[in-house]
Amino acid sequence: MSELTNRSVGISSAAPAGGAEFRWTRRHVLTLAVLCLAALLDTIDVTVVNVAMPAIRDSLHFSEGGLAWMVDAYMVPFGGFLLLGGRTGDLLGRRRVLVAGTAVFVAASLGSALAPSAGVMIATRAVEGLAAAFV
Repeated sequence: MSELTNRSVGISSAAPAGGAEFRWTRRHVLTLAVLCLAALLDTIDVTVVNVAMPAIRDSLHFSEGGLAWMVDAYMVPFGGFLLLGGRTGDLLGRRRVLVAGTAVFVAASLGSALAPSAGVMIATRAVEGLAAAFV
């Protein structure tokens, strides 16, 4: 794979203060791809739940208020712990936090898929939101 530079992608700005020009390497591209996939995983999870709400309501006997809690149980921990997730990555290492957060997210998603009741679904959605803040 050939290296990409600012000039090769059409950016004609002056070199940074240190005189070195940024060069895209295979590692940069793979890192960007992994991070994009993690963001896609989170987006797909939110979208799938919204699309599947009628089926979830019928199979788990959710009330209308329960459905709102199912969505909010994800969004509140996600928003509340997003800054802590970033700081944890700074302290413990971004790769370690990304891998651990993704593992917890996948486990909680599996728990949501297999939830036998509305309460379990809401609890696993909350864990998913918490884990997503660390991804």
